[in-house]
Amino acid sequence: MKKIYILILATAFLTGCEDLFSPAIEDHKSIETGHEDPVFAVGILGNAYTRNPYNSQSFNDVATDDAVTNQTGDSFLKMATGGWTSANNNMEQWGTCKMAIQYLNLFLEQVGSVSFADDERINKMFIDRHRGEALGLRAMNMFYLIQAHGGWTANGELLGVPNITASENVDSDFNRPRDTFEDCVKQIYNDVEMALSLLPLDYEDITSDMEIPQRYKIDGVNVSEYNRVFGKQMRTRMSGRIAMAFRAKAALLAASPAFAQGTTVTWEDAAIYNGELLDMIGGISGLDPKGNTWYKNKDEIDNLGAGENPKEMLWRNGKSTSDYGLEQNQFPPSLYGRGQVNPTQNLVDAFPMANGYPITMNESNYDANNPYVNRDPRLNLYIVVNGSTMGHNNAVINTATDNTDNDDGLNKENGYSTRTGYYLRKHLREDVYLSSTTQNGQPHYSPRIRYTEIFLNYAEAANEAWGPTGSGEYDFSAYDVIKAIRQRAGVGADNGDAYLESIKNDQAKMRELIRNERRLELCFEGFRFWDMRRWKLNLNETAKGIQITGNTYKVIDVENRKYEPYMTYGPIPYSEILKYNALEQNQGW
Repeated sequence: MKKIYILILATAFLTGCEDLFSPAIEDHKSIETGHEDPVFAVGILGNAYTRNPYNSQSFNDVATDDAVTNQTGDSFLKMATGGWTSANNNMEQWGTCKMAIQYLNLFLEQVGSVSFADDERINKMFIDRHRGEALGLRAMNMFYLIQAHGGWTANGELLGVPNITASENVDSDFNRPRDTFEDCVKQIYNDVEMALSLLPLDYEDITSDMEIPQRYKIDGVNVSEYNRVFGKQMRTRMSGRIAMAFRAKAALLAASPAFAQGTTVTWEDAAIYNGELLDMIGGISGLDPKGNTWYKNKDEIDNLGAGENPKEMLWRNGKSTSDYGLEQNQFPPSLYGRGQVNPTQNLVDAFPMANGYPITMNESNYDANNPYVNRDPRLNLYIVVNGSTMGHNNAVINTATDNTDNDDGLNKENGYSTRTGYYLRKHLREDVYLSSTTQNGQPHYSPRIRYTEIFLNYAEAANEAWGPTGSGEYDFSAYDVIKAIRQRAGVGADNGDAYLESIKNDQAKMRELIRNERRLELCFEGFRFWDMRRWKLNLNETAKGIQITGNTYKVIDVENRKYEPYMTYGPIPYSEILKYNALEQNQGW
């Protein structure tokens, strides 16, 4: 009987678990499903949006001479101190961006068959917009790929990545060689040109039939129908203006010293592509007077409507409603923060005096025994120095070694104090309140592309192409841009910026100033890592700090950098090199 019971139970079990042996039909949708399911189709496009590397803030500055971190397990710290390999690469974009391009290629091949609307005229507009978005996003992802993985091989070739413009499947040949860097740049240009033929410059509601593009006007499209597809509800999506910005960024990269010998892209090309974006906003007059405080402009942030851009922003991430994560990570410990990013003395020394002169020049009147007095106002705007006030109650932050009042002093044993004598202020809302029991957040957003970046791109390229005061086809020069940016910052206000005037006809000195202004204006926004490499600068400057005891200021070494010369260019992932013998690695990796 026991055997019979076991047999009955086993039979019942096997019958109930039939699917274990004969699985039911899987609920997997084919790509063609999107033809009649536009939500599914747009989801494929949306997958590429979610893979934007700038969807969140990265503090890779701690892998440069601008900052260190007090987090001993930080991956950027390990990278900067000798742990960067082709198998362990924090800056890798290969997997993410190549996957985004695969989704975009799938979408581009199918979008023409998708039914977004019953009305053929409106459906045509939807198809055009989505195709334009996909092309712009493909250009964006190619830019991030060649920035992270483009480089010279042992054979003396400047290569980019495999340029894949068709979707891949199980029957595809994945063992593809890398295309040249030049061909990858050309692909960006081509995708942007096609995107511009399909997208509006910006997504805004129109009010007149005169504003409807001719290709839709001849179909009888009216204002409300046009706005349904291209109106303001689509803000934050890839637009014509954003696509143009990635073409401009790619041109600057290709013209830079690290890549120029391997491409036909010129500094003039880069100046023109960046200049056309600035011309659209009125040139120098388009520089936002509050653009350097974008992260703390309370009224502007609080009142920012859905998808709206402040004047400083060309493209931005969405706005949070009430957040305190950044402050919790970056406030000094006396304000219940973790003080994770510590600006270096190297960066502090890069800020000039308020009169505009570098602190290394006699005309600056810099006092090493009183180093924070009469400095460029941006120093205290972006960095917390000893004696600064911070937070909702203007607490004094004391970073001295002999500080016994609180936990903010240099290298305190709490694990959250500064290693350099400085704390981060940029990005933070100081009206966030933190305590041991309470956290009150504030709205935040982060930029993807700021106009200040485009102004600095133009200044760099224009100086190289036409000299400091040359302007090509525009009515503003590199000198004009730098003068406007420094005026906005309050630099040289009392002496007509005598230092800038003294170098306005010297291309080499203007190059040095432009690079320094870029370092200051874009600090802690993820630029320094890439800028040092495309300029072929020394990557091994020791990160320094300041040790303050009483009235004595002593510069100290904080962290040695350990980069090899070949690390000007990032590697192709080691796993890909193992799998595909057609892939050639960048030299040294």
